[in-house]
Amino acid sequence: MPRISLTLGPLFFHWPADRLRSFYARIADEAPVERVHVGEVVCGKRMPFSDPVWPEIIERLERGGKEVVLSTLAAPATVRERRAVEELCADGRLVEINDVTALPARSGRPFVTGPFLNVYNEATARFLIRHGAATICPPVELSLKTVGAIAAACPETGFEIFAFGRLPLALSGRCYHARLNGLHKDSCQFTCEQDPDGLAVDTLDDQSFLAINGVQTLSAQVHAVLADPAEIAALGIGRLRLSPHGCDMVEVARTYQALIEGRQDPEGARFLLSCLDLPGTLVDGYARGEAGSRPAIPA
Repeated sequence: MPRISLTLGPLFFHWPADRLRSFYARIADEAPVERVHVGEVVCGKRMPFSDPVWPEIIERLERGGKEVVLSTLAAPATVRERRAVEELCADGRLVEINDVTALPARSGRPFVTGPFLNVYNEATARFLIRHGAATICPPVELSLKTVGAIAAACPETGFEIFAFGRLPLALSGRCYHARLNGLHKDSCQFTCEQDPDGLAVDTLDDQSFLAINGVQTLSAQVHAVLADPAEIAALGIGRLRLSPHGCDMVEVARTYQALIEGRQDPEGARFLLSCLDLPGTLVDGYARGEAGSRPAIPA
């Protein structure tokens, strides 16, 4: 069976510098993940807070044997933000591209495509591969079957699926957190920091619906792909991406690693994840080609 490895995706939320340091130090020492993404992907206004600590975090992760990927903004809106993306694309490390405007700055050198890029078919995947895509992480709403069809047509590159976390659904030009607090986006006072896993949004019938994170919309529930690893490998998927949250991410990674190695079955893995302090219930509908909010069912 082809080998499956774990990736820790980029952090979507606005965490203070001290929390970033302690979180990634523990990931470096304890988490069985091979690749770790660092960098801001949601809101360029947060970058002055996190940028000063990334070099220290990167050094710590690399010392812990992790491969570091520099993630770029998914919706760069200003000259400063576009310049920041270009500078990251010029770096010698592997870069994650989340907006197609970054391609000219990186074309011809290896990169990872994030789930914010609209890779919905084989032709798009081949286009990105020609420009240097070494790993493709398709949009979260694609089923495993669809990802497998794209991967089968592109055997020359690696495929990764978003396997754990609140689903990144959309980005807006407006900041929901600022509006909620009666503020303008330009003077948001970084109120998104108050909700380190995002802020849940309920319907008028008090049903969990979405979560907001500054300019980002996510699912209220926690997506968890818990399929048999042989099924995942047969589809040409070689990486499972875990999205950072405030729960014990080391335990999340250990649970997925046990599943990959056959030391845990999908039902047991689901139970272990459900015991953690998750921000929402476990779902996996998108992976099965159904509504994304369908409860997770072990394979």
